[in-house]
Amino acid sequence: MAVFWKTMAGGVLVSLSLALLGWGVDGQGNGRGKKEVSGGAAVYLGQDREIWRPMIYTTVNLSEIRSIKSSFQLRTFDPEGVIFYGDTKNGLDWFVLSLMDGIPLMQISREDILVSVAGGPKLNDGKWHRLEVSHQEKFVVLEVDGSNKLVVGMQSKQTQEILAGELRLAVGGILIEKEKMIVQFKPQMDGCVREGSWLNLNIPWEAEVEELWPCYQNIRPGSYFAGTGFAIFNTSVFPIKADHMVKTELWGDFSKMDGTILSIQAPGQEMIFALVANNNTKEVTLTFGEERLSVKNIFKRLVITFETDKLQVFQDEEESKTTTFSITGSHPGYLTPWREGRLAFGGLLGKGEEDVGSQFLTGCLEKIQVQEKDVDLDLSVKHMSISSHSCPA
Repeated sequence: MAVFWKTMAGGVLVSLSLALLGWGVDGQGNGRGKKEVSGGAAVYLGQDREIWRPMIYTTVNLSEIRSIKSSFQLRTFDPEGVIFYGDTKNGLDWFVLSLMDGIPLMQISREDILVSVAGGPKLNDGKWHRLEVSHQEKFVVLEVDGSNKLVVGMQSKQTQEILAGELRLAVGGILIEKEKMIVQFKPQMDGCVREGSWLNLNIPWEAEVEELWPCYQNIRPGSYFAGTGFAIFNTSVFPIKADHMVKTELWGDFSKMDGTILSIQAPGQEMIFALVANNNTKEVTLTFGEERLSVKNIFKRLVITFETDKLQVFQDEEESKTTTFSITGSHPGYLTPWREGRLAFGGLLGKGEEDVGSQFLTGCLEKIQVQEKDVDLDLSVKHMSISSHSCPA
């Protein structure tokens, strides 16, 4: 096959090493206003940027490439997102490796061929997995943990050409229009890569950001809020059931949370509901309109049910102990905020379109459910300081 597939489909995966949280990444300018990082830099793929833009990227002359095999380690709880991209001919021929439903997905465009293939084990279990991509004659092979393989066979009837020019590589994003792909997916990934071998190339990479966020040494499932932003949904995406009730469930160690956990804004009104943790007073306070309820923050699970004529709060201090509080009668519209309102996790909603949020949450919500379905914060409008699928352990 052409040189392109001896490089692109050969993996072209970055050499990245994991660092403890707080370990800096050495870099320097390149004269173009971009910071350069080494191939051994730690890269957290979910860092704040335009969502389709790569985290780091580089360009290399095809004549410099000698290796056709690459490997790296990936760790994530996120079921979906882009890992790496590469192209030649300024994006006419390209390769994308991502996850979809936790399963590896390869999409390839070359001359008259457009291929998409997914398979292998689910990789979003929070463990480190080694992936190796290689070119073997007419096949592109993705190997997972030394055994499971995903194989793509490609053969064009067109005359193979000897390619010259440049190969563009990118980690955590793509350099073509997303509409060109066969399978559309959400690009953001809350994950890390490390210990890569990149075609034996020792070239600098350009970072899209001033500083790369390092990866946590250990992670656990959940959504982590760093105290700098919140996630907003339209409440209409959580339909009210026939029993005229909306059920919200939150799991986590509430004694380690500080700030606004949840707030709701009714249509055209100010914020009407808030759930706020105060680490100084060791309390969690629920506010609905003028009504207010405070409880000690010693519980691990909180269930709030909104019904036509009452609002109930259930707290679990442990598996066998549940405490129930009810607010009834004094407010006529407990379900009103759930009809075309707005819901925020991690901050207080303000007035109208100008709200910027306040009292941001610091802490980990291990699980969020609305109407007994898990809430994926990647489907919200959120600040990218929020790790949607993992918390530091």
